[in-house]
Amino acid sequence: MIAQVLQDLRNGQLRRCLAMGFTEQQLAALKRPELLSVLANAQVNWCTVKVNETVVQRILTQAITLQEEVTTIDRLLRAGASTEMMSQYHGLTHQEVATRRNILDLSQRKGRHPALDEAQDTELYNRWQPLREQRKVALNDEAAMLQLALEVAEAMSLPLAVVWATIQTWVADNVV
Repeated sequence: MIAQVLQDLRNGQLRRCLAMGFTEQQLAALKRPELLSVLANAQVNWCTVKVNETVVQRILTQAITLQEEVTTIDRLLRAGASTEMMSQYHGLTHQEVATRRNILDLSQRKGRHPALDEAQDTELYNRWQPLREQRKVALNDEAAMLQLALEVAEAMSLPLAVVWATIQTWVADNVV
C-alpha cells in the first residue's frame, strides 16, 4: 500500500491517494522518511484493501479483447489483407499496417496482387458460397463475410485482398 501511494505521489496522482482514504496532511507526512518507516513497521493494521470486482472484470475483459484483436489483425495481415482493409475494419493507418507487417516479418509488396484466373475464381465461388449458405451469413454482415473470406483465402493460399475484392464484386454484381 505504501509503495503504491509513494508511486502515485511521484506521478502526481494526488486525487488517487486521496481516494484511498489519506488526507493531505497524512500524504505530506509520508514524504518524511522517519514517519514513513513508523507507518510501514506499525504493529496494527491501519488499512484494508477492497477489490472493486466490476472494475477488475472490466480491465481483464478489455485486456482479453485487445489480445484477440491483435491476434485477428496479425492473422489478416499474414493472409494478405490490404492496407485499405486494415484501415476500414480495424482503423489502422498505413504506417501502423507497415509497422505490423515489419514486426511479423512479412514481405512488402509493390503493386497489386495478380487477378484470379477463371479456374481460381470458380474454385473460390464453389468453396465460399456453400459456406455462406451453411452458416446463413447475410451479404451485408461485413464481419461474418470477412471471416468467411479469410477462411477461404487461407484454405486456397490466396491473398485475402484478392479474395475479398472478388467477393465484393460478386455482391455488387448480384452474382450471389
